[in-house]
Amino acid sequence: MANSLLIIEDDVAFGRELKRHFAQRGWDVELATTLAEARKAVLEDNSEPLVIIADMSLPDGNALDLLEQARAAKTPGEWILFTGYGSVPDSVRALRLGAYDFLEKPCPISRLELVVAGARRSGLAQRRLHFQGADRSRRYTPESYIGTSEITEKTRQMIAKLAQVPFSALILGGETGTGKGLVARILHHSGPRADGPMVEVNCAALPRELLESQLFGHEAGAFTGAKGRHRGYMEQAHEGTLFLDEIAEMDLELQTKLLTVLEDRRLRRLGAEKTIDIDVQIIAASNRNLDERVSDGSFRSDLFHRLSVFRLELPPLRERLDDLEQLVPALIDEYNARSGRRVRQVPTEVYRLMRDYDWPGNVRELRNVIERAVLLAEDDVFPVEWMQLGHGARRPSSGPDVDGNRLIIPLDGSMALDEMDSYIIRTALERTSYNVTAAARALGTTRETLRYRVQKYGLIEGRGKDGDAAEAPPADIPAANGALTE
Repeated sequence: MANSLLIIEDDVAFGRELKRHFAQRGWDVELATTLAEARKAVLEDNSEPLVIIADMSLPDGNALDLLEQARAAKTPGEWILFTGYGSVPDSVRALRLGAYDFLEKPCPISRLELVVAGARRSGLAQRRLHFQGADRSRRYTPESYIGTSEITEKTRQMIAKLAQVPFSALILGGETGTGKGLVARILHHSGPRADGPMVEVNCAALPRELLESQLFGHEAGAFTGAKGRHRGYMEQAHEGTLFLDEIAEMDLELQTKLLTVLEDRRLRRLGAEKTIDIDVQIIAASNRNLDERVSDGSFRSDLFHRLSVFRLELPPLRERLDDLEQLVPALIDEYNARSGRRVRQVPTEVYRLMRDYDWPGNVRELRNVIERAVLLAEDDVFPVEWMQLGHGARRPSSGPDVDGNRLIIPLDGSMALDEMDSYIIRTALERTSYNVTAAARALGTTRETLRYRVQKYGLIEGRGKDGDAAEAPPADIPAANGALTE
């Protein structure tokens, strides 16, 4: 219940009086008179009381020991501790363990009501954070990286391994839209720092001066407009994870300062005199090739090596098209829930068009396509007409094709080896006006080998055996339109 209260008090009369008082004010109250009963209520029965009022000295132990066990078990709830005598060590320990308040007996009931009301508000906020964290932990698991293709399975296994180790830094690579943000959240919420904060920063979205202030924080008066103290992103991410997206866009001076902070594990806010110790796990991401950025001098090599404790390259969608059968229904369900639509059927034509598309925007582009189609669907069938994939780069069709100086040959079983060989030779002959020497040079072979294959496949005038051309001409045929020449 929202107003659940546990009273731990060995003075039975006083405990019953407190129980009656708070029950009359709408609390669901439970009374425990020993540490054993309290331990059962807090740790074993999963009752998770919102507020605990505990007498510190009990017949069978100290309530601070139970508080310490509850904190170790990550059991939510605010603790108010009573003592019949003041004790500085106990007060310090209580505050260190996160007790809400520490009161001496006798305490006026009016003051206790105020303290309990404050503890209730704090407990509700704490419970919301606890449930949100638990929900994120369930949502962001390695299984959230959806797909059954071989490359996806290998990537997911690597993500699962990384989530189990307390790494200090990691670089995520891959094209734009491949899911680097998702993987960063999986690594945080499934890892040892899941109970800590996760702070995400897009280094390309802020100008250099503002990024420095936001990243490292500042004191009041540190610069024009700094009216108050600001805890920077790195300080906010203490004992958690800082996700630096598009880190390749960070200014070189900021890279130097970031490296110093990572090496020293302490930072100094802008305008501050003292340094602050920090403990932060860094996940850096970029869709640029950081090795090339290091080579051209736009990214510090020492920072690159400091961040490269682990490196994980995420595959583009065009290399994991077998995952479409899992990705598409999952995204349709997501946008159905958001928009109240009921799209359930996906025509085969949808998957065919998706497999023929190059997906330059990767999964992000796929999400946009799914959202558009679901929002504009008129019934439960996924509308092919709203996919609108014609404006982007396309994958080669099921047949062979020529792209400039490159030949594109399908490996989907639609062409046999001899058909591929014949197509390559015919294309080379066409591009050299059937000049055998030039075609052989372009193909890296000899004229004799090429002539043998021309005769084998019946190639003349750009046709193969299935055409109505005559047999391949002898070597002494003169140059003519459609004839082989030396």
